[in-house]
Amino acid sequence: MSHIFIKKQEICTLKQFYNLMAMTRAVRYKLVENIFTDFSIDCDLIESLKNALFSLEEISSDDGLKLLYIDDSKTISARLVYEISELKKDIFFLENTEKEFIEYLEKLHEGFRKQVNKGIEKLQGLKFNCFITDRDGTINNYCGRYCSSVQAVYNSVFLTRFAREKALNSIIITSAPLSGPGILDVCVNPDKTFIYAASKGRECIDLSGERKTYPVEEKKQRLLDNLNKRLLNLVKKPAFEKFSMIGSGLQFKFGQTTIARQNIRKSIPEPESKEFLEKIRQIVQEIDPGQENFRIEDTGLDIEIILTIEDSLSGAKDFDKADAVRYLDDALKLNMKQGPHLICGDTSSDVLLIEAAMEKTPDTWTVFVTKDKELAARVKDVCSNSFIVTEPDILVTILGLL
Repeated sequence: MSHIFIKKQEICTLKQFYNLMAMTRAVRYKLVENIFTDFSIDCDLIESLKNALFSLEEISSDDGLKLLYIDDSKTISARLVYEISELKKDIFFLENTEKEFIEYLEKLHEGFRKQVNKGIEKLQGLKFNCFITDRDGTINNYCGRYCSSVQAVYNSVFLTRFAREKALNSIIITSAPLSGPGILDVCVNPDKTFIYAASKGRECIDLSGERKTYPVEEKKQRLLDNLNKRLLNLVKKPAFEKFSMIGSGLQFKFGQTTIARQNIRKSIPEPESKEFLEKIRQIVQEIDPGQENFRIEDTGLDIEIILTIEDSLSGAKDFDKADAVRYLDDALKLNMKQGPHLICGDTSSDVLLIEAAMEKTPDTWTVFVTKDKELAARVKDVCSNSFIVTEPDILVTILGLL
């Protein structure tokens, strides 16, 4: 019997829910490891995932929403679509053939087969110097809570196969931090397969396990430390505690801090959410009255507070994903002048990844995950070797079958 085993359990609190999801991460990591080392798949590990699924499905519901206690009296309601559906997919994947699993995915996504075939035809025969991809919404289905967005086994198997066989350097770039919680806490890929570039690429772990960071001035770091301390104290107050428990929560990244003001379900009344945004703006203004050191980016769900960097043309500016590509190319000796590269993303900020790669070489290919026609048109304008798909599962299947 495996040393990791998840029993059926009653989940009443948010803490119990996150503990359970962390256990599924350990189980999934072991399953992926077994698959790639030709060990037989341990039935206890599959049983663990089944028990985790049962435990999630049994959480008390109200109108389709799961109710979890934050403390003795306060509850939070959540749609656990990602957590439940990815466990179901994994169980099917582990108990059936890959062909049957792909047929299973086909039933879930409109236009699946046509898009997969077209994508394979487009990328067939190519081997890439760099595969650089965003995570959430691109190669991972979107989850409303970062801490429980644990990567699925099938997802890791398909991506790992592609990274090992078709790319020299595979890099996942995310705005989340490396850990605490961060990308290392939710990914289950085998070690030494992917380079993880976190905090929008300001920090990374290379294949040897070494952490590298984009330099931050001492003065700016002190200001960020001060900001983080004030935000931590703020969310300890009962009136603001909820903002650390929804969506992205409070994340201390390298050179940047994120705090949620809303979640995908809009469970915070909009006036209260906007009031919180103003409170954060006020704190930032007090710490940086000249607005020289911080930029605030409001996504409607998250408030991103970003340390500026100096630009020779425009002075202080945000650190963006184009800066990340240039930094990673230099820090990791990626030799990006040598193509071809494959760049994947799902939002307008990811278009900067393509632009930065195209600066290095026009031998750049792109697959974007979007249903936004304007964004799709913009991607095609930037990169002629581009292809649009509608779901992360479609992109991941294309990569897994190449």
